[in-house]
Amino acid sequence: MSQTLVIYSTVDGQTKAICQKIKEINVQMGHDVTLVPLTEAKKMILNDFDKILIGASIRYGKHRAELYSFIDENYEVLASKVSGFFTVNVVARKPGKNTPETNPYMIKFLQLSSWRPRLLGVFAGKIDYPKYGFFDRFMIRFIMKVTKGPTDTKGTFEFTDWEQVNRFAEDFSKQ
Repeated sequence: MSQTLVIYSTVDGQTKAICQKIKEINVQMGHDVTLVPLTEAKKMILNDFDKILIGASIRYGKHRAELYSFIDENYEVLASKVSGFFTVNVVARKPGKNTPETNPYMIKFLQLSSWRPRLLGVFAGKIDYPKYGFFDRFMIRFIMKVTKGPTDTKGTFEFTDWEQVNRFAEDFSKQ
């Protein structure tokens, strides 16, 4: 049984929900899984784990700066482990933008980071207009209008392909 650490960096919670599903599947497949936010992972001894998976969301076109700091500070350990990384973004709702090779945020991540995880994934996120404050609701609606996405600020729109998440979780379990 491997000791697996699943770390998430999320703004609105969809990345955490995806990580919880990945944890559930990996536990079913016989792994011991610890799920923590990035802030808690900074305090952990990463060498205690056999496998490490990081999931991170995008907001306004960027992963959070603390994600890159964490990777830089723990590069040697991450590089020595079975590892995976996935990004969650609404751009991935579009065909041709939903794979590690075609998603602009994964491409940018790989340009900015020297870490090369064994497994990469891209998942479409969720827009939850009622949950946002005025500024975020306005900005996300504007971005959706430009990119031909949903603009009804009373609505919640989930784009995550949960079957894709399940396949990724199973693939990570087998690493």
